[in-house]
Amino acid sequence: VQLQASGGGSVQAGGSLRLSCAASGRSFNTYATGWFRQAPGKGREFVSRLIWSTGSTFYADPVKGRFTISGDNAKNTVYLQMNMLKPEDTAIYYCAVKSTTTGAYDYWGHGTLVTVSS
Repeated sequence: VQLQASGGGSVQAGGSLRLSCAASGRSFNTYATGWFRQAPGKGREFVSRLIWSTGSTFYADPVKGRFTISGDNAKNTVYLQMNMLKPEDTAIYYCAVKSTTTGAYDYWGHGTLVTVSS
Protein backbone atom coordinates (compact mmCIF):
# COMPACT_ATOMS: atom_id res chain seq x y z
CA VAL A 1 0.00 0.00 0.00
CA GLN A 2 1.34 3.41 -0.98
CA LEU A 3 0.03 6.64 0.49
CA GLN A 4 0.64 9.92 -1.27
CA ALA A 5 0.05 13.05 0.77
CA SER A 6 -0.22 16.34 -1.07
CA GLY A 7 -1.62 19.83 -0.78
CA GLY A 8 0.87 21.38 1.58
CA GLY A 9 2.23 24.86 1.08
CA SER A 10 2.87 28.23 2.62
CA VAL A 11 0.03 30.42 3.85
CA GLN A 12 -0.45 33.33 6.16
CA ALA A 13 -2.14 32.95 9.50
CA GLY A 14 -5.90 32.74 9.07
CA GLY A 15 -5.60 31.08 5.70
CA SER A 16 -6.70 27.65 4.53
CA LEU A 17 -5.24 24.58 2.90
CA ARG A 18 -6.67 21.22 1.91
CA LEU A 19 -4.46 18.17 2.19
CA SER A 20 -5.11 14.98 0.29
CA CYS A 21 -3.99 11.44 1.00
CA ALA A 22 -4.41 9.04 -1.89
CA ALA A 23 -3.99 5.30 -1.35
CA SER A 24 -2.85 2.91 -4.04
CA GLY A 25 -1.34 -0.52 -4.39
CA ARG A 26 -2.59 -3.84 -3.13
CA SER A 27 -6.00 -4.30 -1.63
CA PHE A 28 -6.07 -3.34 2.03
CA ASN A 29 -8.95 -3.51 4.44
CA THR A 30 -8.69 -0.01 5.82
CA TYR A 31 -10.37 0.51 9.16
CA ALA A 32 -9.17 4.04 9.69
CA THR A 33 -7.11 6.75 8.06
CA GLY A 34 -5.35 9.21 10.25
CA TRP A 35 -3.49 12.47 9.89
CA PHE A 36 -0.47 13.22 12.04
CA ARG A 37 2.02 16.06 12.08
CA GLN A 38 5.53 16.76 13.23
CA ALA A 39 6.63 20.30 13.90
CA PRO A 40 10.31 21.30 13.78
CA GLY A 41 12.11 20.00 16.84
CA LYS A 42 9.05 18.20 18.17
CA GLY A 43 7.67 14.70 18.16
CA ARG A 44 4.91 13.43 15.93
CA GLU A 45 1.41 14.16 17.14
CA PHE A 46 -2.03 12.94 16.22
CA VAL A 47 -4.26 15.37 14.33
CA SER A 48 -7.39 13.61 13.14
CA ARG A 49 -8.86 10.25 12.24
CA LEU A 50 -11.64 8.93 10.01
CA ILE A 51 -13.22 5.52 10.58
CA TRP A 52 -14.45 4.39 7.19
CA SER A 53 -17.19 1.98 8.21
CA THR A 54 -19.08 4.50 10.31
CA GLY A 55 -17.85 7.83 9.01
CA SER A 56 -16.87 8.67 12.55
CA THR A 57 -14.25 11.37 12.95
CA PHE A 58 -12.02 12.44 15.79
CA TYR A 59 -9.82 15.48 16.27
CA ALA A 60 -7.03 16.52 18.54
CA ASP A 61 -7.96 19.47 20.75
CA PRO A 62 -5.62 21.99 19.04
CA VAL A 63 -7.41 21.57 15.69
CA LYS A 64 -11.03 21.09 16.77
CA GLY A 65 -13.35 23.50 15.05
CA ARG A 66 -10.72 24.43 12.45
CA PHE A 67 -9.87 21.18 10.66
CA THR A 68 -12.25 18.77 8.95
CA ILE A 69 -11.40 15.26 7.80
CA SER A 70 -13.39 13.56 5.06
CA GLY A 71 -13.06 10.63 2.73
CA ASP A 72 -13.93 9.62 -0.81
CA ASN A 73 -14.19 5.85 -0.98
CA ALA A 74 -14.35 5.78 -4.77
CA LYS A 75 -11.06 7.63 -5.02
CA ASN A 76 -9.41 5.94 -2.02
CA THR A 77 -8.60 9.41 -0.81
CA VAL A 78 -8.88 11.20 2.50
CA TYR A 79 -8.87 14.96 2.80
CA LEU A 80 -7.97 17.31 5.62
CA GLN A 81 -9.49 20.73 5.23
CA MET A 82 -7.55 23.15 7.40
CA ASN A 83 -9.06 26.55 8.09
CA MET A 84 -8.02 29.45 10.33
CA LEU A 85 -4.46 28.22 10.23
CA LYS A 86 -2.07 29.35 12.94
CA PRO A 87 1.74 29.54 12.98
CA GLU A 88 1.73 26.63 15.44
CA ASP A 89 0.15 24.46 12.75
CA THR A 90 3.45 24.59 10.87
CA ALA A 91 4.62 20.99 10.46
CA ILE A 92 5.07 18.10 8.11
CA TYR A 93 1.72 16.37 7.82
CA TYR A 94 1.55 12.62 7.37
CA CYS A 95 -1.32 10.31 6.61
CA ALA A 96 -1.48 6.71 7.70
CA VAL A 97 -3.87 3.78 7.53
CA LYS A 98 -4.61 0.83 9.74
CA SER A 99 -6.72 -2.29 9.35
CA THR A 100 -7.73 -2.89 12.95
CA THR A 101 -9.46 -1.02 15.72
CA THR A 102 -6.45 -1.31 17.97
CA GLY A 103 -2.77 -1.33 17.37
CA ALA A 104 -0.42 0.75 15.35
CA TYR A 105 -0.98 2.24 11.92
CA ASP A 106 0.25 -0.11 9.23
CA TYR A 107 1.28 2.18 6.39
CA TRP A 108 2.49 5.76 6.29
CA GLY A 109 2.85 8.35 3.57
CA HIS A 110 5.93 10.54 3.11
CA GLY A 111 4.35 13.72 4.34
CA THR A 112 3.60 17.16 3.01
CA LEU A 113 4.94 20.41 4.49
CA VAL A 114 2.61 23.09 5.78
CA THR A 115 4.11 26.45 6.71
CA VAL A 116 1.99 29.15 8.33
CA SER A 117 3.49 32.59 8.72
CA SER A 118 2.29 35.25 11.13
